[in-house]
Amino acid sequence: MINDGAELSESEQLTQASVEAMEALEVADEQVVDYGQLSRKDFVSLLESQLALAKGENAKPADFKRTDEVLKEAKVHFDQSKKTEREEALKKYLAENESEDGFEFKPDELTLQFDALYRQIKDVKNHYFQDLEKSKDKNFASKTQLLQRLRELVENDESNTTNPGSSWQEFKKIQDEWKAAGNIASPHNSTLWATFHALIDRYYSNRNIYYELKELDRKKNLQQKTELVEKVESLAKSLENATLSKAVLEEANAHFDEYKHIGPGPKAEQEVLWQRLKLALDAIHDARRAQADAQKHVLAQNYEVKSKIYETLVPYTSFTSSSINEWNEKTKEVVALQEQWVNTKGQMLREEGRELSKKFWATLKTFFHNKGEFFRQLEAKREQNLKLKTELCEAVEAILETSEDSSANTDKVIALQKQWKQIGQVPEKFKDSIFERFKKACDAYFDRKRAKNSEIEREFTENLSSKQALCEKIEAGAKIEGANLKELNAFKSEWSSIGFVPKKDMQAINKRYIDAVNSYVSAIGKLSPKERDQVMIDNDSSNSNEGDSRSLQRKESDIRRRMTQIENDLTIWQNNIEFFGRSKNGEKVRAEFEKKIIVAQKQLADLKQQLKIVREAL
Repeated sequence: MINDGAELSESEQLTQASVEAMEALEVADEQVVDYGQLSRKDFVSLLESQLALAKGENAKPADFKRTDEVLKEAKVHFDQSKKTEREEALKKYLAENESEDGFEFKPDELTLQFDALYRQIKDVKNHYFQDLEKSKDKNFASKTQLLQRLRELVENDESNTTNPGSSWQEFKKIQDEWKAAGNIASPHNSTLWATFHALIDRYYSNRNIYYELKELDRKKNLQQKTELVEKVESLAKSLENATLSKAVLEEANAHFDEYKHIGPGPKAEQEVLWQRLKLALDAIHDARRAQADAQKHVLAQNYEVKSKIYETLVPYTSFTSSSINEWNEKTKEVVALQEQWVNTKGQMLREEGRELSKKFWATLKTFFHNKGEFFRQLEAKREQNLKLKTELCEAVEAILETSEDSSANTDKVIALQKQWKQIGQVPEKFKDSIFERFKKACDAYFDRKRAKNSEIEREFTENLSSKQALCEKIEAGAKIEGANLKELNAFKSEWSSIGFVPKKDMQAINKRYIDAVNSYVSAIGKLSPKERDQVMIDNDSSNSNEGDSRSLQRKESDIRRRMTQIENDLTIWQNNIEFFGRSKNGEKVRAEFEKKIIVAQKQLADLKQQLKIVREAL
């Protein structure tokens, strides 16, 4: 008889240690999702994929655990999105209605889909674990019954000596049914497993008759286990030139799980086989750990890169300006940082990465919130500008309705145009319409004024023709004999009776008239120089009524200049006349200077008279 008790106890320890080792190895690759970048449609697609995973035939508790984490993160971000949308809708409603009464926020189709998928996933999860618990309870009952059957079989076999092989088929059947039965809830699993193998030990120990069958069975088990160990060793060897993938890890786990459920083999070979399996598993574990360390280093590098991007972004939250261009420039820089963040591929350390991602997107939202607040204030200012420009439009339209185009009204319209230029921009959608309204009113006023002025302009043109004809007549009269004051006065009266001429021709026609009259006066032979000056000055004075007094002002200035020159000469001559009297031949020089003084005094008197006439004309 072979004592298998120690062997099975060791097998029990081997199984427990192997389970713990493989559970430690079985770590699914987790992808850190940046939920802050997802749109609502992306959230719906994410939940659809999670629902498909939960409904899959191969779904495991670990899958549902990861799904729970995804749902937790997704719902927080999605609810925040819904909250933001509702606040914006409420703000808009308050702006339009000034009260929350009657406000109703209806979720959109994507929100309904998200909530429906969320509930479906929860229901699938609940049903799965309910079924799992039921299955474990069922499996516990099944295995308990199998243990009872095995115990009865062992006890009956111990007392049955007439037909020692009668229980073998039932024994193998119980083994197969035990293997087919699923897991049960801890802590019963270890107890049932130990009891089951203890009963198997008793059965083999008490069945000397079937030793050869047992040895054959153990050899068969050894062969099966050897094949599994070789497969695990092959997987371990494949890692020399490749990285450990999830598929390789799962395959190794499956082989190990199958190894556990195969019965014992010969003790000596089994221990060697276990050492081979352990070495292969250790190699896979070491590869997984090294790969995890390398991945952690890469994740840390990615975290460092994105941390620098975040630190560069933070100062933008305090940016402020009253310039649209400056805000647009800063927005370009922020968007560039956002693109740099998005384009930085690769995951980050799980917890630190999630926290950094939250801070980055929160900072980004702060900047755009500040920008939005600036443009909201700017829009309010533009609304005020629109109100002011509307008032200017109404003011011009009111002047237009009076049908008066007086100088006062024209000045008002011009002043309103200046005010318009000083007012800033209005909302973009009213920019063209409000300008067209103001322009239309101003154009209408000045078009009407120009239409009225065109009639006056024609009259002025006719007056110009009349004055040109009169100038020709005066010029012709100055060239023939018979020029006299009576005819000159008639010319003056006719000139005065003719109305205004176009402003651009006023100076030229006045100058021609004055020159013509002066020529005519020169042609009158009986006039003294004093009378001639008087007539010419009167001529200048009469033309000042045309709105141009500059010629009289120039004449006044010329007279004063000549008077000053003569007065200066008189002073010098009078001061030096005594000196000439004391010098040799002084009497002759003194007489010459006295003659000059007399002439100068007469000229000064004439100039004073002319100045008086000019001053009266002005």
